[in-house]
Amino acid sequence: MSSATPYALTHEMLEVPGILRRFDSAQTQDWSAAIKNKKRLLLTGEGSSRIFPAKNAIDIARRQNMDWHIFTEGARQAAEYNLADCVVVGSSNSGRTKELVSLFEKLKPAGIPLYGVTASAGSTLTGLADDSRILSCGAEKAVAATKSVIEQALFLQSLLGGAEWAAQGRAADDCADILNAKIPAEITDAAASAPLLYFSGRNNGVCEELTLKANEIARKKSDFLEGTYALHGIEEVMQKDETVILIEPFREEIEKYRDILSVKTGVRVIAVASFETPFPTVKIPALAGFDAYLQMMAGWRILVAAGLANGVNLDKPLHARKVGNEV
Repeated sequence: MSSATPYALTHEMLEVPGILRRFDSAQTQDWSAAIKNKKRLLLTGEGSSRIFPAKNAIDIARRQNMDWHIFTEGARQAAEYNLADCVVVGSSNSGRTKELVSLFEKLKPAGIPLYGVTASAGSTLTGLADDSRILSCGAEKAVAATKSVIEQALFLQSLLGGAEWAAQGRAADDCADILNAKIPAEITDAAASAPLLYFSGRNNGVCEELTLKANEIARKKSDFLEGTYALHGIEEVMQKDETVILIEPFREEIEKYRDILSVKTGVRVIAVASFETPFPTVKIPALAGFDAYLQMMAGWRILVAAGLANGVNLDKPLHARKVGNEV
C-alpha cells in the first residue's frame, strides 16, 4: 500500500504497525485484577469498536482455556440483561456513542465496575466510567475506523495477560509487510468486479469486521458466512458474478469449498491464508496470538485495492458517518 495515495484511510492503516510495536500490554493489569475477582466480563460497544476487539479477545481467551466467562453484546441488548455480577468494558472512539452511554448511565447507580476505552479524554464515557484508557493512535480523518480498531483490540487482548506479547515486535513487522505487499491483479479484480462480497471464516471478529469495511471502503454489499456456513445452503442463491473471500479457511473443508463454491456454484473464490490453497491466495505468516491482526491487514489490502480500482473516494462515503448514533 503506497503512502503516496491522497487518502487518509491508507495513511491511517500504515500507522498500525507502529501502534502495535509501541503498545504497552501491562497498562490494564489493574483492570485484569478486578475482572479476576468476578470472572464475568462483558465487552460492549457498537460497530467496529466492538466487533473485532471483543470477538478477538474472546477467541484468544478460549484458546488459552481461561476460566473467565467473557461475552459480548451491543449495548442496547446488554441493557436487557442482569449484569450485577459482571465487570463491563465499553469501547467508543468518540466517547459519545448513544447506546453505550445509555448502558453506563443505567449500570452506574448499581455499582457495577465500568471501564471505558476511548480516543476522547473528557468525553461523556470517561465521565461515567470508573476508569478509562485513552487511545494513543490519534484522531482518524477517514470515516472507516482502522487504526483505532486495532488499538482497541490490543487493549482488550491485554486484559488476558497471555504469553504472546513476547512476539509483539514480530507481529508489527509482519503487519507492515502485509500492508506493503502488492495484491495480485486476479484478486483485485475478483473483489472489485463483484456486486457482493462474502467473507467466510471463524467467528473471531475478522470476517465480520471486514464485512462492514467492505461497505465503507469498497462500497460493496457484503455478508459474513460464519464458520462453514458457506457449505450449508446459501449456495442456492449465490450468483456467478459474486465473490467469496475465505479467511484462513478450515483445512479439512478446502476441497468441499472448491467443489461447492467454485465448481457447482461458479462464484469466484479467493483466500487469505497462512498455507497454500487451490484458490488465488494472499499468503500471510502464522503467528499465535496475532493471527487475526495479520488476517485483518490482508483483508484491508484487498478492499483498498478494490476501492481504488473502482475509483472510490476511500475517505468519504455518501451516507456513513464517523460517529454513528451520537448522544
